[in-house]
Amino acid sequence: MFGAFKPTSPLSGGLLWKTPWRLSPPQKARQRKRLRAVDAIVSTVATALSKAGHTAKALERWRREMPVEREMVPRDKYSIFDRKVKGYRKSIHSEFFPGGFAKGQGGSMGRDGG
Repeated sequence: MFGAFKPTSPLSGGLLWKTPWRLSPPQKARQRKRLRAVDAIVSTVATALSKAGHTAKALERWRREMPVEREMVPRDKYSIFDRKVKGYRKSIHSEFFPGGFAKGQGGSMGRDGG
């Protein structure tokens, strides 16, 4: 009776939700660009604070502990830590959509209709 509404294999596990196991060169380039943008923001904030004669503990800790993009190894650039995964690392594109939103977070169409 409900044969038309049973989930089929293409609906539940088709190519729509599958991601390749490695990043393409353009995806890697976009990720490096995002990392360089973070580095630029950190350096801009540090410069502005030093000109004003102020310091921030969090910023100093970030600069001391986090490498800049050119110092990072590829493993750290293109994967993130996940304690549930067998090797404790998973690819960044399994966590984020190409538009920059994390899975499950809203885009432009939320409850407010905007």
